[in-house]
Amino acid sequence: MDYELKASHVIFTGRVFKLRQDSLRYPDGRQVQLDIVEHNGAVVMLPVDSENNIWFIRQYRHAAGREMLELPAGMLEADELPLQAAEREIREETGMSAGEFTHLGGFFLAPGYSTEYLHIFLARQLQPGPLAPDDDEVITVERIPVVEAYRMAERGEITDAKSLASLMLARPWLLGAGSVP
Repeated sequence: MDYELKASHVIFTGRVFKLRQDSLRYPDGRQVQLDIVEHNGAVVMLPVDSENNIWFIRQYRHAAGREMLELPAGMLEADELPLQAAEREIREETGMSAGEFTHLGGFFLAPGYSTEYLHIFLARQLQPGPLAPDDDEVITVERIPVVEAYRMAERGEITDAKSLASLMLARPWLLGAGSVP
């Protein structure tokens, strides 16, 4: 017997996501109520310049109650392809465009309660190409040498999950397979 969706209804629609409540029957017959965050998905860019620096952004995150150092990222708009979103978001958040994007993979942010899937791109051949940032963003850009960025992650100085997971996916491209900084 498979998992069977018995009912589903949206209970909240916001600017960034919808919240729905699902009634699900498990293979053993139990029925449970699940709260699910519906999200269009997002992209994370790992911009690396010709001097082997990763371009991070620092911004205030109200839910965390503090500024955080993160890789640039942004939401997919309706019917937007991940590469299109990456090309737009890198310009909005860093003021740079990239001549080369390599799709490194992706992952679900929190599959226990969210549909958000993140697509990860290594961005190289950076050149100026600014776009206006979103109205709700106050961002500063920080260039950090690749090896130092990995050390910062290991020391717990980078606490953003999408940045940590993206650094892990990019490791073979940036440090070589099996290397430890």
